[in-house]
Amino acid sequence: MDSDRLPKLSVSDLTSMIKTTLESGFYGLVVEGEISGFRPASTGHWYFSLKDQKAVISCAMWRSSVPRVGFIPKDGMKVIVTGSLSVFEPRGTYQIICTSMKVAGEGDILAMLEERKRKFAALGYFDQELKKPIPKRPNRVAVVTSPTGAALQDILQITGRRNNGMDIIILPAVVQGSDAAPTIAKRIDEVNEFLLADVIIVGRGGGSIEDLLPFSEECVIEAIHRSRIPVISAVGHEIDWAISDYVADLRAPTPSAAAELVCESSLDQREKVSQLCSAMYDALYVKLNEVKLRLAAFSPSNARLQLDSRLNRIRMQLDSETQDMQHSIHNLITLRSSRAELLKHKIMALSPLAVLDRGYSIVTDSEGRTLKSISQTRSGDVISVKMSDGSVSAKVQEVSDGR
Repeated sequence: MDSDRLPKLSVSDLTSMIKTTLESGFYGLVVEGEISGFRPASTGHWYFSLKDQKAVISCAMWRSSVPRVGFIPKDGMKVIVTGSLSVFEPRGTYQIICTSMKVAGEGDILAMLEERKRKFAALGYFDQELKKPIPKRPNRVAVVTSPTGAALQDILQITGRRNNGMDIIILPAVVQGSDAAPTIAKRIDEVNEFLLADVIIVGRGGGSIEDLLPFSEECVIEAIHRSRIPVISAVGHEIDWAISDYVADLRAPTPSAAAELVCESSLDQREKVSQLCSAMYDALYVKLNEVKLRLAAFSPSNARLQLDSRLNRIRMQLDSETQDMQHSIHNLITLRSSRAELLKHKIMALSPLAVLDRGYSIVTDSEGRTLKSISQTRSGDVISVKMSDGSVSAKVQEVSDGR
């Protein structure tokens, strides 16, 4: 073929054609590989390579996608990324622009953890009524973690700053790998066996899901469940979780948060004491004033005034009752007098003497018997005639029938 007859392409043209071909044909990729050369940029982007035994490919993840990844990648970590091919024309290289990332085999691990969580939930290990209260001001705190990890340094720094009078017992444990879970469980049992502390912090710093697996192992779950001393689980960062978080008496989002939970600031304690003292002083002041007011009522001068006041009230009441009684007696006498006068008039109206006042008289014989008929006397009898103002004696001259 005559090369002179072929169209000539510039490097830019060829690279553009490659870019168009690759980017339009390789999108929505799912690639598994081992991270190598991980470099987080100051701009927030991530740059790294994925490799296997035969090949290496460059990768990038823009800052907008980074928050969706729940861990910090490390070299040697096996991951699965999704994304599309992109060609960087200035260098003539291609790379995967990643939109998501997860640890390889994470799905199997999560399924195993969910099954284990359901198992222990069914056994009642997570029941709220089993949770023991966390002491507000423990004298001694046991920390089960790596002696060289950042988690321990954070705990020591916070407790030292907030309350340097608290005792911290460090029980070194392997927190990653196959030996980690038995070591952690053993340390928890030791704290209970020798009563080393008032509360236990079990935890570590952040890591991948595989790194945190020891805190979801059955031996650790059992150790936390049978612990007579309250346990705080402080595993990883706030977005991380382990089954120890569910079985523990309290979950702290980070080791630093666990330290703050068990370590009340000495300044806060002094402030509370000051507030209590002020409240007690105010209450005592009010009570003393109340007692003074009550005692003042029993002073000689005040007692005399109260006695005089009481006597005056009694005198006034006696005068009032005396007047009421006099008025009642007067009314009673008046009423009785009126009734007596009325009876008098009635009696007088019925009295024979009242008839005499109207011109009538009473005639009696010599023996004092009242004569009611002419048949009771005859001519020549001596009779007595009683009038209203006296009486006269008379001799009957003649008896005649007035009819």
